[in-house]
Amino acid sequence: MSTPPKPPQEPEQPSGAPAPPSAYPYPNPQSPGPGPAASYPPPAAPVPGQQNFYATPTLVGQPGQPGQPAAGYPYGGQGPYPQVPPPPPSGGGAGRAVLWVAVGAVVASAAWAAGVFLIGGKGAEADLRGYTAPANLCSSTDYSSFETEYPDNDGSPTHNALKDPALDESYCSVNLKKTGSSYADAYLSTQVDLHRKSDPGPEFTAMWKNYGERYPDYDVETVEDIGEEAYLVSEDTTSGSTSGSLYATLAVRDGWTTYTMSYSAYLSSYDDDDDKDPPSLDDVKDWLKTDSKATLDQLKD
Repeated sequence: MSTPPKPPQEPEQPSGAPAPPSAYPYPNPQSPGPGPAASYPPPAAPVPGQQNFYATPTLVGQPGQPGQPAAGYPYGGQGPYPQVPPPPPSGGGAGRAVLWVAVGAVVASAAWAAGVFLIGGKGAEADLRGYTAPANLCSSTDYSSFETEYPDNDGSPTHNALKDPALDESYCSVNLKKTGSSYADAYLSTQVDLHRKSDPGPEFTAMWKNYGERYPDYDVETVEDIGEEAYLVSEDTTSGSTSGSLYATLAVRDGWTTYTMSYSAYLSSYDDDDDKDPPSLDDVKDWLKTDSKATLDQLKD
């Protein structure tokens, strides 16, 4: 299954751009804000017999604006850090209540985690429907329907495979040649994916059933009697016999196994000889259906 393109990355900030705002409006949160320094009268001399509770003045607000927090402190007038409420008194009822609330939260969290582990932690078994992903998919790919149109076999098809606990994948690519052709006249590829950890159904349906929404020039058909669901995506841009291309892909899902067979031909690679005209798109669709059924049967245990 193909993946969508990566979203565009956020452009880098120019070197001359201003720095982003911080939690503190000044480089040193301990320093006072800009502006004229507040002036205070010198502390009054202590009066004999009278206790002086305000020997050191305390700034409550800006001059002329009582009650406002001091400038330069985003959390209030007591300094650059927020105040922390005092802990509850030890041995009191409030302290015990807070303690039991905390203990209860821990116990509840542990019980929830245990429930998830025991009940919902195990995923569903992979429903692979008996399919395998061989190391060489070309040896299991049936494309006999195309051999009448392209009788020259590809002596060196391309294949690769992936084995992983989450996914087994096999791929094959074959060059299709008409009689006497020195180069490929068309291309055929197959791919099978065994999804071992997750159900590919919802994403498969969204991608292939709605293929025409992303690429309006392509036609999408629902195909019956192949797997659990199948879609045939095609496009024909040929104009006469001198330009354009033919493209068709049959995508099949059967349980947690997905499979595709794709055909493509480009008229620019064809000679002017009438015997080398490409097949019709309807013929290609029929061949894909027939050979996909045969290939899927060979991929089962």
